Amino acid sequence: MKNRYDCSKCPGYCCSYDQIEVSEHDIKRLAKHLDLTPEVAKKRYIKIDEGKTVLRHHKDEHYTSMCVFFDREARRCTVYEARPHPCRTYPYGATCGYYDFLKFEREHQGDDEFVATTR
Repeated sequence: MKNRYDCSKCPGYCCSYDQIEVSEHDIKRLAKHLDLTPEVAKKRYIKIDEGKTVLRHHKDEHYTSMCVFFDREARRCTVYEARPHPCRTYPYGATCGYYDFLKFEREHQGDDEFVATTR
């Protein structure tokens, strides 16, 4: 099944999800990628939110907050090779609803860089 979206043309909407849940395996992969121990990686980049182990966030001009590993200037993931399982499998199919929405808005705005917010 061929993807009908291009993450490189998206400003990272999925990275703005409040709870990007991570497993112990994800934490170990991130720690190795960052040359840290899993314990240090947890302290720096992980928090417990509503009983779930999730990635921390930082403020963002477009979506209120983004994953701590998101580069807000380049609008790209800084740990793409080591990204957690939910990020690897998103959007769970050949299409991405946000990408379709963004593509439509950019065409109608006449602006290939337009960032469509949903909040």
